[in-house]
Amino acid sequence: MSLHTAASHTDGAAAKAATVQTRDWLIASAAVIVALLALYAVFVDNGSLISATGGYLHEFAHDGRHLFGAPCH
Repeated sequence: MSLHTAASHTDGAAAKAATVQTRDWLIASAAVIVALLALYAVFVDNGSLISATGGYLHEFAHDGRHLFGAPCH
């Protein structure tokens, strides 16, 4: 009987570890996607994407491009 409960406990711990690992990968993937979108908006887009949202965000991105040394004008 004790072997059955030990195996059940081990299976639950393994399942929890797999769930935590999957969650960590999903969070890391989402962070990479957001970072790539931010880099695209700052370096490649030339302000077209951000200018549609308003002048404040456009100016913020424009100053960020100067901070990173990206040519913009």
